[in-house]
Amino acid sequence: MAHGAGGKASRRLVEGLFAPLLFASGSEPLGDAAHLDFSGTRIAITTDSFVVKPLSFPGGSIGELAVNGTVNDLAVSGARAEALVVTYVLEAGLPTPVLEAEVRAMGEAASKAGVTIAGGDTKVVEHGKADFMYITTTGIGRPLHGVRVDPRSVRSGDKIVLSGPIGDHGITILLARGELDLEADLRSDTRSVLPLVEAMAKATGPGIRWMRDPTRGGVATSLNELARDCGLGIVLTEEKLAVRDAVRGACELLGLDPLHIANEGQFLAVVAPEYTDAALNALNLCPGGEEGRVIGEVREQPAGAVLVSTRYGGSRIVDMLVGDPLPRIC
Repeated sequence: MAHGAGGKASRRLVEGLFAPLLFASGSEPLGDAAHLDFSGTRIAITTDSFVVKPLSFPGGSIGELAVNGTVNDLAVSGARAEALVVTYVLEAGLPTPVLEAEVRAMGEAASKAGVTIAGGDTKVVEHGKADFMYITTTGIGRPLHGVRVDPRSVRSGDKIVLSGPIGDHGITILLARGELDLEADLRSDTRSVLPLVEAMAKATGPGIRWMRDPTRGGVATSLNELARDCGLGIVLTEEKLAVRDAVRGACELLGLDPLHIANEGQFLAVVAPEYTDAALNALNLCPGGEEGRVIGEVREQPAGAVLVSTRYGGSRIVDMLVGDPLPRIC
């Protein structure tokens, strides 16, 4: 299960097995989407699978999540989603109303995100073999003008921007399972971040160095991957991290770090210092980006690591997620 959590084990699996056997040597750093050139036409492509449990939860469901997650992977790679191809893997005996509800949720999410469902496939497996439903989506997008996302372009002094509060999705899913005697007024943050990304891109263009939506493994894992890829250090200010009280309280009770909890409607960006004010202003003026803020900066040290300066004057190193404390969340 740890190999599917988006943390250290996932990275080792991809780099140790898939990348050497499937990718060409000298390929670009791993990211949320690939940008390809076909006879002068540049496209972006990504694929993702969704195995969330339960299928529906406060704020969303697997059908909506499958659209938003794919649209977001393209958005943070610097592309607008244009079309999706969808595969449903269904368990025999799945009630028709449950399936219809998720197909409707997917259609509504696609319409809201402005993306076309271009085709798909359906498979049915034996009862008890698929936990009701799995969904795989592949998205094709058009690159945003003037935006090139590459961890190798990150420089010391660049600022780390976060679009909003972290941890809502992961903790919402955990509580929705009903396995813990905890109650909280909390909803998943699942949404398309494309409008926020486009607003920033319009205001800053080449000032955006790198972006990522911190899903599995959370903010900590995404920024550790960046630190490793760019060879620089990431220093965060703890008091600037937006975390709702319900999320913070649940994490304290369960011994979890909000920085490791998955999000489905937020994104991280590294912005050149001279563009930071414009980027933040554009983000804050866009509906849903009002809580966006600068949470840290890139520095020469600690090279290849993420450091958090605490509100009490100390500091701590935050590593990638180890293990899988919240399985089946996206």
